Amino acid sequence: MSIRTDIPPFRGNEAAVVGKLSTLDRFLPVWIIAAMALGLLLGSLIPGLNTALEAVKVGEVSLPIAVGLLVMMYPVLAKVRYDQAHRVLADRKLMITSLVINWLLAPAFMFALAWIFIPDLPEYRTGLIIVGLARCIAMVMIWNDLACGDRESAAVLVLINSVFQVFAFGALGWFYLQWLPSLLGLPTTSADFSFWAITASVLIFLGIPLLAGFLTRTLGEKAKGRDWYENRFLPKLGPWALYGLLFTITLLFALQGGTITSRPLDVVRIAVPLLVYFLVVFGTGMVLGRVLNLGYAKTTTLAFTAAGNNFELAIAVAIGTFGVTSGEALAGVVGPLIEVPVLVGLVYAALWARTRFFPAPPAATPLGEVHEHRTR
Repeated sequence: MSIRTDIPPFRGNEAAVVGKLSTLDRFLPVWIIAAMALGLLLGSLIPGLNTALEAVKVGEVSLPIAVGLLVMMYPVLAKVRYDQAHRVLADRKLMITSLVINWLLAPAFMFALAWIFIPDLPEYRTGLIIVGLARCIAMVMIWNDLACGDRESAAVLVLINSVFQVFAFGALGWFYLQWLPSLLGLPTTSADFSFWAITASVLIFLGIPLLAGFLTRTLGEKAKGRDWYENRFLPKLGPWALYGLLFTITLLFALQGGTITSRPLDVVRIAVPLLVYFLVVFGTGMVLGRVLNLGYAKTTTLAFTAAGNNFELAIAVAIGTFGVTSGEALAGVVGPLIEVPVLVGLVYAALWARTRFFPAPPAATPLGEVHEHRTR
């Protein structure tokens, strides 16, 4: 990504930021919609494409999709200033608020939406609940970066989500699919979540690019210095994150293209609660961050890490537990169908909110020092 996120789009500086966007960045929603359409078209028109894409897997995820996710994640994680992690961990307001939204409020809200909107479709309802339990560890880095969020905070929060995901996913699945419905007199769903499958997913899709990003920054700065690394190396590496994103989106929609196009009404019924979920959870994160005076960068990171979901994990769990043609798997696939365009729109909403609801740094602050100001 070529956007310079160290130059924030406060009022009066928006034109400068837009001028620094490449064609790829400026028309990102167009490219994403085109990638989704291409994937749906390929999945519908090419016989056997699903089988070919699923022939080789990494864990429970298709190898081509795994490659796309790694390419997408690596450049973003190479941008993180890892020497700032201690600052993020010391921010108790951010840490506690993120944990509460991600692991208490958001899963409970998705559970409520699933039962409110599709009480008569148990497979889709279960799939939605699984999506709500899978906290985002991948694409959130892209949205956060595009919205000028705090990269270091995003990396730490994603890492915390990953650890919680490994140990809490199975327990929360039992709680929301069996114990709580039984307590409320509702039908229950049996699901056996594999601890090792979840662990493998987190280690592959976060661990590998995180290690690569850390080593790249550490060795690059040691060899050439921070100025060379951030002003010469990162601009060349950055666009590959969006290339990986578009490639991944195309393949994801190709895998379920036929199913999505043949059951449009089912897709709509799944999409409505997802749309409500993303908008409400993101809005909640933005409001709480503003009330707690976290500042724009951290507030944006809080909102995106709360609203985003780890759909690749949700899809893998749904397929592994219920089967590739199950309604649960379809609900998982509809997740990115709604999440991707909605969160792209929320990137623009966040940038709009910044100029109106978050105070700007002092006017005398040199542009080169703004990043340091916003990361304190």
